[in-house]
Amino acid sequence: MAKSRSGVFEKEANELLNRFNASLLFDKKLYFQDIKGSIAHAKMLGNQNILSQKETKTIISGLEKILLEIQNEEFKFDLADEDIHMAVEKRLGEIIGEDISGRLHTARSRNDQVAVDFKLYVQNSSLLLIDLIKEFIKTLLDIAKNHTKTLLPGMTHLQHAQPVNFAFHLLAYMCMFRRDAERLESSYKRNNLSPLGSAALAGTPYPIDRFETAEELGFDAPMSNAMDGVSDRDFALEILFNISVFMMHISRLAEELILWSSVEFRFIALSDEYSTGSSIMPQKKNPDVPELLRGKTGRVYGNLLGLLTVLKGLPLAYNKDMQEDKEGVFDSVETAVICLKIANETVKTMNINKENMSKACAKGHLSATDLADYLVTHKNIPFREAHFITGKAVAKAEELGVDISQISYLELQKIDGRIDKEAEKYLNLEASMNARNSKGGTAENRTAEQLLEMENWLKSQSKF
Repeated sequence: MAKSRSGVFEKEANELLNRFNASLLFDKKLYFQDIKGSIAHAKMLGNQNILSQKETKTIISGLEKILLEIQNEEFKFDLADEDIHMAVEKRLGEIIGEDISGRLHTARSRNDQVAVDFKLYVQNSSLLLIDLIKEFIKTLLDIAKNHTKTLLPGMTHLQHAQPVNFAFHLLAYMCMFRRDAERLESSYKRNNLSPLGSAALAGTPYPIDRFETAEELGFDAPMSNAMDGVSDRDFALEILFNISVFMMHISRLAEELILWSSVEFRFIALSDEYSTGSSIMPQKKNPDVPELLRGKTGRVYGNLLGLLTVLKGLPLAYNKDMQEDKEGVFDSVETAVICLKIANETVKTMNINKENMSKACAKGHLSATDLADYLVTHKNIPFREAHFITGKAVAKAEELGVDISQISYLELQKIDGRIDKEAEKYLNLEASMNARNSKGGTAENRTAEQLLEMENWLKSQSKF
């Protein structure tokens, strides 16, 4: 009988309403959380003598049987059951009898039931994503350790700017992903409160123990306000936002992988395992994985905006609009999981061309700033004047068809007689990279510090 329509209704629901109202097609994904929450609720009812011990054991036994049926794909889902809660409750009645199964819903509403199911899903998903992000950081870290001396043109405005090392560049992404993991951890801790026991919106007259069910389900405590307990979907918004931010970071890395793998750069070559070909051009090796990573970012942005729009005008407490909270979250979580897994494998298996990276550093006059710094620190020339002299030196290098790192000091003296042979040392690309020795800089020793800091952070996170 597990229909949610009470005796007040004189007519059966129209079939069109049943189809429009049903959420079973997607919320059946929450079967494990729903059964877990129901078992915790039944145990508490038994411990509070609201149910007898025999009733409690019978209900739990029936719920465990249903769990096995679903896991073994023996459970028959029927759209007429409306949602996963009613589907489980109906089957429980078939197994143990409706007289006992109907007692499970004592001191509970579908409002707090769905809230606890959904929150359990989001919390577990956050933990999974944290682990995958850390695994990705570990991959980047392992690659970076071998490239503290590998020169790479650092860019601004996608123009050659200053020489950096490849490890330093990868560390910038590791810092982004570290923040992503920490953001998910923060959300997990803030939202680890149980809505179960809020009932419909105002609590319940039954002598329940909300702390017991919270602990049983892995929450730190019950939510403090029952109306907030059934109305809150901040936890869903937070995971959508957190996913959107780290997908944006993945998209930025994906864009660079696309550029670096092109003929114009040839800094990397993607593995054949994670590349595709052209239907017409046999020479093509397309970076479809990073392109899809970039594209799927827009998808998760849409899910965040969709839920924000659903919630923006809702009065308290529960409203049926909130049925639209799940599909976008499910989609974003599943998208994020596969994106993190394939991004990790794509980066892990790519080939890095150190020689081409180094050659690219000899284009664009990356050490020009070092000449200006030399004039300021060694010739006591004001920076603005040094900047002007350096600009003329760049123009001269262009005229000679060489990079400024290759120009002779004799040519530089023609521009300004104060320049001496020592200037050539400062124009050396490796020296230029190592000159940036401030905290967080690209110098090899500073890069090593950052790698160690990231490694220590990863080790310290194993307890979360």
